[in-house]
Amino acid sequence: MSSYLSRCSRLIVSCVIVLLGARSGLVAADRIDLDRDWRFRTDPDSIGQRSNWQNHPPTDTAFINLPHTWNLGRQDGYIGKAWYCKTFAMPPQSPDLHVKLHFGATFYSARVWLNGIELGTHEGGYTAYAFDVTRQLRANNYLAVEVDNRIDATTIPGLAQRGDPDAWYDWWDYGGIVRDVWLTVSGAVGVNRQQIRAQVIDGQASITDLIVLENHFSQQRQFLLSITAFGPDGKTAAHELCRVDVAPGVVPVTMATTVRDPELWGIDHPNLYRMTVEVEDEQGHVLDQQSDTFGIRTIEIRDRHLLVNGERVRLTGVARHEDSVSEGLAETTGTMRYDYDDMKSLQVTLTRPVHYPQNPFILDYADRHGILLIPEIPVWQFSEAQMKNPQVIARAEQQLREMIEESGNHPSIFAWSVCNESDTGTPGGIAYFRTLRDYIRKLDPGHFVTYADDKLPKLKRAEDSAANDADFLMMNQYFGSWHGPESELSESLDRVGQMFPNKMVIISEFGLAGIFAKTPEDADPMRVDIIRKQMPELARRDWIAGTILWCYQDYKSKRTLRPGWDGGFVEHGLVDEYRQRKPSYYVWKELNAPAAIDVRWDAPTSAAPSRFTATVTPKSVENLPYYPLHNYRIAWEISDGSGNLIKRGEQAFADLEQQQVISGEIQPLTDTKLLKLRVTLLRPENTIAAEKSAEWKAGESIDAAGSSASKETPTH
Repeated sequence: MSSYLSRCSRLIVSCVIVLLGARSGLVAADRIDLDRDWRFRTDPDSIGQRSNWQNHPPTDTAFINLPHTWNLGRQDGYIGKAWYCKTFAMPPQSPDLHVKLHFGATFYSARVWLNGIELGTHEGGYTAYAFDVTRQLRANNYLAVEVDNRIDATTIPGLAQRGDPDAWYDWWDYGGIVRDVWLTVSGAVGVNRQQIRAQVIDGQASITDLIVLENHFSQQRQFLLSITAFGPDGKTAAHELCRVDVAPGVVPVTMATTVRDPELWGIDHPNLYRMTVEVEDEQGHVLDQQSDTFGIRTIEIRDRHLLVNGERVRLTGVARHEDSVSEGLAETTGTMRYDYDDMKSLQVTLTRPVHYPQNPFILDYADRHGILLIPEIPVWQFSEAQMKNPQVIARAEQQLREMIEESGNHPSIFAWSVCNESDTGTPGGIAYFRTLRDYIRKLDPGHFVTYADDKLPKLKRAEDSAANDADFLMMNQYFGSWHGPESELSESLDRVGQMFPNKMVIISEFGLAGIFAKTPEDADPMRVDIIRKQMPELARRDWIAGTILWCYQDYKSKRTLRPGWDGGFVEHGLVDEYRQRKPSYYVWKELNAPAAIDVRWDAPTSAAPSRFTATVTPKSVENLPYYPLHNYRIAWEISDGSGNLIKRGEQAFADLEQQQVISGEIQPLTDTKLLKLRVTLLRPENTIAAEKSAEWKAGESIDAAGSSASKETPTH
């Protein structure tokens, strides 16, 4: 089977290249997948390069496909080097074609060889990188990658707990080629990337597109460059073209256009545009074409409040590690889709989403489902000495640049975070934040810059912390566990609010780690109690614009474990590592619905009711979460005890701002023993925002409020 797949892979590559050569230079940055048919072996004694594995595969290899991590199964705890090797065929390419080799991510550091020639190295486990391989390619090729998942006090992530030499960061060290590998083929002039930014002024969107071109000709040439913006309906929304003189090398070119009457991206209306760039030579041949999605929206912080497209919002969500029992960090799209569909059913509209740059699939999902993101680089619990280290600063800048260049067009992203729970209340920590904030503003001035802080209530003055220089505060608070008694939460929040009177705050983490319970069985009830008590307390502060629970699932770690454990899954989630839902899951789902639904049967006696009433109450700005509900629908259906539909109906609301009461009627049913009523509040894209069910059984009386006793229950 593997040899058959290998032949198919070579055939696909051959067909793509032949077609490219037959199109007289017409190239559209074709992507060729290299995920299948790799050979893998660990290298605990670091003999790979001495044994010439960069030129031929070692013996005793395992056959694997990508994405892949070795830290599952029998090599679960292995820390060190490992090798990935692959052969692939390429026919002779046309001299005007250009080929790059791309890695989605390799944890942590990697060295790459093609046909025995070292292409280069990369450090950092969560961002993409590429090598120009045009000159190294042959008809038959051998690709070798050495990956090392060891860390130290200067790596990112690195030794944590503010520099403790024996400490590890709080998630698993999944070594491997953990995301896709592929080739792209383009013309001699190609589009490296776009940086698309939109500004809405007087009902029009001014779009700028910074296009990074690569000219591989030996001299300056003139090209025709065009941009076309396609709207959510697929129709052309804007088009511009210009002639540009491009010198050899990497050349940025900025183009601008206007989209009139744009469809804005928002929480419940995640409208996406697509920008296509084409490069033509003087004869009109298309040398390269590249496209990327973007959104048109305005996100502001005004008077300590968060506004999306001019409307105030207060958002909630949960964080999630890229971690699963069967795949580790090397997650498939099926795993990510399952988890994020489940998180969306939990009404997630905001997430951090965790301590490191995310898989592109997750960013695309957030774009399509209206989830605001604050991505972060994995500077976790660094000491002042680490944050002052020039190596750390250089690596942080590299990871920020790679994250921004890869992900910055996503409309779901509104801010970047530069660290978490580190020594930002020191002179070195303040200098670190200012350096990286200024670096981000040069790269990407349109996004906010912040970080997550767990020491804000202990400050004496705002000036003593880097938080004073952030665009808004992210506060991790674990009152009821790490940070002290739960009774101290209110006073601590007030202290932070008074110390930073002009700063908006997002609670970037709260919840409960299971180690604080006496027994494993006690952990989730304690978590439920914290959620129920603390959510109203957070909502009372007008300047808290969002709250993020830590976290969605239990995740693998060497830390935050019960005494005596040196590895396992941290009990911290709404679901366990197998995605089995805990009681806290349903509590969080109930509390974070954007509206409450109450239903009742209308009947004076025990006879079968012929009418019901449903009251839908949207949350107000005093609540968490809160966001305007546009184009929502209330749907209802009544069925009998066998599940047969008796009647259904729905009512649409352009703006669901006030409490609404709807009712429905059915013909009297003398022989009916059971009636089931289900009322749902539906988002514009038809997902469920809130729901409630009620049953009536023959012989049971209807109480004064119109409900069968004890039969009105929430549906989860």
